[in-house]
Amino acid sequence: MTNPAPVALSLLLLSSACAAAPSSSGTAAAAPTTAPVAHGKLLAGDGTPRGEATVTEAADGLHVIVHARGLTPGMHAVHIHTTGVCTPPDFASAGGHWNPTGHKHGKDNPDGMHMGDMPNMIAGADGSGELEYVIPGGTISGGATPLLDVDGAAVMIHAQADDNKSDPAGNAGGRVACAVLSAG
Repeated sequence: MTNPAPVALSLLLLSSACAAAPSSSGTAAAAPTTAPVAHGKLLAGDGTPRGEATVTEAADGLHVIVHARGLTPGMHAVHIHTTGVCTPPDFASAGGHWNPTGHKHGKDNPDGMHMGDMPNMIAGADGSGELEYVIPGGTISGGATPLLDVDGAAVMIHAQADDNKSDPAGNAGGRVACAVLSAG
Protein backbone atom coordinates (compact mmCIF):
# COMPACT_ATOMS: atom_id res chain seq x y z
CA MET A 1 0.00 0.00 0.00
CA THR A 2 1.35 3.45 -0.90
CA ASN A 3 1.74 6.26 1.60
CA PRO A 4 -0.85 9.04 0.86
CA ALA A 5 1.27 11.76 2.53
CA PRO A 6 3.58 12.45 -0.49
CA VAL A 7 0.55 12.65 -2.82
CA ALA A 8 -1.24 15.08 -0.49
CA LEU A 9 1.91 17.19 -0.14
CA SER A 10 2.30 17.31 -3.94
CA LEU A 11 -1.31 18.45 -4.36
CA LEU A 12 -0.87 21.11 -1.68
CA LEU A 13 2.24 22.49 -3.37
CA LEU A 14 0.54 22.43 -6.77
CA SER A 15 -2.53 24.30 -5.50
CA SER A 16 -0.41 26.96 -3.80
CA ALA A 17 1.48 27.49 -7.07
CA CYS A 18 -1.84 28.22 -8.77
CA ALA A 19 -2.75 30.97 -6.26
CA ALA A 20 -2.54 34.65 -7.27
CA ALA A 21 0.95 35.26 -8.53
CA PRO A 22 2.67 38.45 -7.49
CA SER A 23 3.05 41.12 -10.13
CA SER A 24 6.43 42.62 -11.00
CA SER A 25 5.95 45.01 -8.07
CA GLY A 26 5.68 42.08 -5.66
CA THR A 27 1.95 42.50 -4.93
CA ALA A 28 -0.81 40.12 -5.98
CA ALA A 29 -2.33 40.90 -9.39
CA ALA A 30 -5.75 42.55 -9.23
CA ALA A 31 -8.78 40.67 -10.48
CA PRO A 32 -10.05 41.86 -13.86
CA THR A 33 -12.81 44.46 -13.67
CA THR A 34 -16.20 43.80 -15.17
CA ALA A 35 -17.21 45.89 -18.17
CA PRO A 36 -20.25 48.16 -17.71
CA VAL A 37 -23.40 46.55 -19.11
CA ALA A 38 -26.99 47.63 -19.80
CA HIS A 39 -29.76 45.25 -20.75
CA GLY A 40 -33.48 45.10 -21.32
CA LYS A 41 -36.33 42.80 -22.31
CA LEU A 42 -37.98 43.53 -25.67
CA LEU A 43 -41.77 43.71 -25.46
CA ALA A 44 -44.45 44.13 -28.12
CA GLY A 45 -47.15 46.79 -27.76
CA ASP A 46 -49.45 44.21 -26.14
CA GLY A 47 -46.77 43.20 -23.60
CA THR A 48 -45.80 39.97 -25.35
CA PRO A 49 -42.10 39.11 -24.92
CA ARG A 50 -40.07 39.73 -28.09
CA GLY A 51 -36.51 38.99 -26.92
CA GLU A 52 -33.70 40.88 -25.25
CA ALA A 53 -31.04 43.50 -25.86
CA THR A 54 -27.64 43.80 -24.20
CA VAL A 55 -25.16 46.67 -24.48
CA THR A 56 -21.61 46.20 -23.18
CA GLU A 57 -19.02 48.96 -22.95
CA ALA A 58 -15.59 48.15 -24.39
CA ALA A 59 -12.50 50.12 -25.42
CA ASP A 60 -13.84 50.54 -28.97
CA GLY A 61 -17.36 51.63 -27.97
CA LEU A 62 -20.69 50.01 -27.14
CA HIS A 63 -21.25 46.43 -28.24
CA VAL A 64 -24.96 45.93 -28.88
CA ILE A 65 -26.51 42.45 -29.15
CA VAL A 66 -30.21 42.06 -29.94
CA HIS A 67 -32.01 38.70 -29.95
CA ALA A 68 -35.58 39.06 -31.20
CA ARG A 69 -38.51 36.72 -31.81
CA GLY A 70 -42.15 36.97 -32.81
CA LEU A 71 -41.49 39.50 -35.58
CA THR A 72 -42.93 39.60 -39.08
CA PRO A 73 -40.41 37.85 -41.35
CA GLY A 74 -38.26 40.31 -43.28
CA MET A 75 -36.07 43.36 -42.69
CA HIS A 76 -36.50 45.51 -39.56
CA ALA A 77 -34.78 48.70 -38.46
CA VAL A 78 -33.18 48.58 -35.02
CA HIS A 79 -32.24 51.79 -33.22
CA ILE A 80 -31.34 53.05 -29.79
CA HIS A 81 -33.84 55.68 -28.72
CA THR A 82 -33.09 58.60 -26.46
CA THR A 83 -35.50 57.94 -23.56
CA GLY A 84 -35.70 54.82 -21.40
CA VAL A 85 -39.50 54.59 -21.38
CA CYS A 86 -41.50 52.06 -23.44
CA THR A 87 -45.17 52.97 -23.00
CA PRO A 88 -47.40 50.73 -25.14
CA PRO A 89 -48.87 50.44 -27.60
CA ASP A 90 -46.81 52.74 -29.88
CA PHE A 91 -43.72 53.38 -27.69
CA ALA A 92 -43.69 57.08 -28.64
CA SER A 93 -42.50 57.67 -25.06
CA ALA A 94 -39.01 56.45 -26.09
CA GLY A 95 -38.50 59.64 -28.12
CA GLY A 96 -36.29 59.87 -31.18
CA HIS A 97 -32.97 58.23 -31.93
CA TRP A 98 -30.10 58.57 -29.46
CA ASN A 99 -28.10 61.43 -30.98
CA PRO A 100 -25.72 63.06 -28.49
CA THR A 101 -23.48 64.29 -31.32
CA GLY A 102 -26.26 66.19 -33.14
CA HIS A 103 -25.93 64.48 -36.54
CA LYS A 104 -28.55 63.64 -39.17
CA HIS A 105 -30.01 60.14 -39.57
CA GLY A 106 -28.48 57.23 -41.42
CA LYS A 107 -25.11 55.74 -42.30
CA ASP A 108 -25.56 56.93 -45.91
CA ASN A 109 -26.29 60.52 -44.90
CA PRO A 110 -23.35 62.77 -45.89
CA ASP A 111 -23.92 64.82 -42.71
CA GLY A 112 -23.14 61.84 -40.47
CA MET A 113 -25.40 59.55 -38.49
CA HIS A 114 -27.04 59.34 -35.09
CA MET A 115 -25.15 57.24 -32.55
CA GLY A 116 -28.37 55.25 -32.14
CA ASP A 117 -28.53 54.28 -35.83
CA MET A 118 -27.71 50.61 -36.38
CA PRO A 119 -27.93 48.19 -39.32
CA ASN A 120 -31.18 46.51 -40.26
CA MET A 121 -31.96 43.10 -38.79
CA ILE A 122 -33.43 40.23 -40.80
CA ALA A 123 -36.17 38.21 -39.13
CA GLY A 124 -36.34 34.72 -40.59
CA ALA A 125 -39.43 32.72 -41.53
CA ASP A 126 -39.83 31.82 -37.82
CA GLY A 127 -39.89 35.52 -36.85
CA SER A 128 -36.54 35.48 -35.06
CA GLY A 129 -33.53 37.65 -35.77
CA GLU A 130 -30.20 38.69 -34.28
CA LEU A 131 -28.10 41.82 -34.55
CA GLU A 132 -24.59 42.53 -33.31
CA TYR A 133 -23.16 46.01 -33.77
CA VAL A 134 -20.50 48.29 -32.28
CA ILE A 135 -21.29 51.97 -31.65
CA PRO A 136 -17.87 53.68 -31.73
CA GLY A 137 -17.17 56.14 -28.93
CA GLY A 138 -20.22 55.42 -26.81
CA THR A 139 -20.19 54.74 -23.07
CA ILE A 140 -22.78 53.26 -20.73
CA SER A 141 -22.42 56.21 -18.34
CA GLY A 142 -20.01 59.11 -17.97
CA GLY A 143 -17.94 60.77 -20.64
CA ALA A 144 -19.17 62.95 -23.49
CA THR A 145 -21.69 60.45 -24.92
CA PRO A 146 -23.31 58.44 -22.09
CA LEU A 147 -26.07 56.05 -23.13
CA LEU A 148 -27.72 55.95 -19.72
CA ASP A 149 -28.04 59.65 -19.02
CA VAL A 150 -30.73 61.20 -16.79
CA ASP A 151 -33.65 59.85 -18.87
CA GLY A 152 -32.07 56.52 -19.88
CA ALA A 153 -32.35 54.85 -23.28
CA ALA A 154 -34.29 52.14 -25.10
CA VAL A 155 -33.68 49.67 -27.92
CA MET A 156 -36.41 49.81 -30.56
CA ILE A 157 -37.36 47.44 -33.38
CA HIS A 158 -39.38 48.97 -36.20
CA ALA A 159 -41.90 47.39 -38.59
CA GLN A 160 -39.84 48.08 -41.72
CA ALA A 161 -36.26 48.42 -42.89
CA ASP A 162 -34.29 51.64 -42.37
CA ASP A 163 -33.36 53.34 -45.67
CA ASN A 164 -30.19 54.62 -43.93
CA LYS A 165 -30.55 58.21 -45.12
CA SER A 166 -33.98 59.81 -44.51
CA ASP A 167 -33.98 62.14 -41.53
CA PRO A 168 -35.11 61.74 -38.79
CA ALA A 169 -35.85 57.98 -38.71
CA GLY A 170 -35.10 56.31 -42.04
CA ASN A 171 -38.73 55.66 -43.05
CA ALA A 172 -38.63 52.61 -40.78
CA GLY A 173 -42.34 52.47 -40.01
CA GLY A 174 -44.06 51.82 -36.70
CA ARG A 175 -42.40 50.71 -33.49
CA VAL A 176 -43.10 47.02 -32.91
CA ALA A 177 -40.84 46.10 -29.95
CA CYS A 178 -39.13 48.13 -27.24
CA ALA A 179 -36.68 47.42 -24.41
CA VAL A 180 -35.86 49.85 -21.61
CA LEU A 181 -32.13 49.59 -20.96
CA SER A 182 -30.96 49.46 -17.37
CA ALA A 183 -27.49 49.13 -15.91
CA GLY A 184 -26.39 45.93 -14.30
